[in-house]
Amino acid sequence: MVGCCPFHDDRTPSLVISPAKNLWHCLGACQSGGSVIDWVMRVEGVSFRHAVELLRDGIAPTRVADGRQAPVRSTVARLPSPLERTADDRELLERVVGFYAAALKESQDALGYLQRRGLTHPELIDSFRLGFADRTLGYRLPARNRQAGAEIRGRLQRLGVIRESGHEHFRGSLVIPVTDADGVAVQLYGRKIRDDLRAGTPLHLYLPGAHRGVFNLPALKASREVVLCESLIDALSFWVNGHRHVTASYGVEGFTAEHLAALREHGTERVLIAYDRDEAGDRAAAKLAEKLGAEGVECFRVLFPQGQDANSFAVSTEDPAGALGELLRAAAWLGPGEPPDRQPAAVVDVGGAMPIETPPEPSGD
Repeated sequence: MVGCCPFHDDRTPSLVISPAKNLWHCLGACQSGGSVIDWVMRVEGVSFRHAVELLRDGIAPTRVADGRQAPVRSTVARLPSPLERTADDRELLERVVGFYAAALKESQDALGYLQRRGLTHPELIDSFRLGFADRTLGYRLPARNRQAGAEIRGRLQRLGVIRESGHEHFRGSLVIPVTDADGVAVQLYGRKIRDDLRAGTPLHLYLPGAHRGVFNLPALKASREVVLCESLIDALSFWVNGHRHVTASYGVEGFTAEHLAALREHGTERVLIAYDRDEAGDRAAAKLAEKLGAEGVECFRVLFPQGQDANSFAVSTEDPAGALGELLRAAAWLGPGEPPDRQPAAVVDVGGAMPIETPPEPSGD
């Protein structure tokens, strides 16, 4: 196909389009060319990634480039926005969670990351609404120089989803929501899926402000024994391997008043502390056991091999469900005096979703 090139003042047809190769090339003055993505970039004045998103949504260029001037970036978002201006902050964060969840299912990189971490249970993504911040949310929002764009971007910035620079806070991260008692997201955790980032780039991210929410709250409601991990990735490692009575703090120093209140409310009798097996994890486990012991909660320490955590241990063994179960049964008593007799919590069938089976009553006094 031959025609006049729209990217320069072309008086004689010099643009050649080859549908079979999906390529175009100007043989005239501008000598530009490329794929359909390059065409959209030139016509719309957008980035490579933005052009891809337009094409993925079936949005073809509607403007004709003017060969006498450079393309002008449009300030009107052409991609549909997942966010409503009328939504309150709770609903706005929920919409972001939904957008990231949809992005994860379309991202081979993010799905590959879950695969490498052994997080492959078919119900995992939907059960916890896991998501991926693929850097495309901003393409679907009105520009900052428009009233609607300034308003909604400002609200997302206050929530911590967007930074002052305009970039997504969790860009390039697996995103795990933490909810309140109503199941509404009140905190987001992000873990970069690439480890080859420039020095100093944080791998772990949260929304700014005090940590809120208790991860996997149904576990506390359904089981008198709870496995407490240091990280959400570790908690998911137990969950996918059938040990559903699991929750997580926000790091070794991240057991909050909300966690304690939830244990009290749901009558938790025993906590198996599954923090990383290192100096910091051992120290934090002992400190937490003393605090929980004062509340009448029995505490045991899950002893991974030195230097390992729940996830690294699970992916290093051929039978992670069985191996994790053995560690739970062999957990070391952290309280004073002789350890109480106990029966371990029942292991839930990996094929089942929530609910969680309630463990047997302890056999000791």
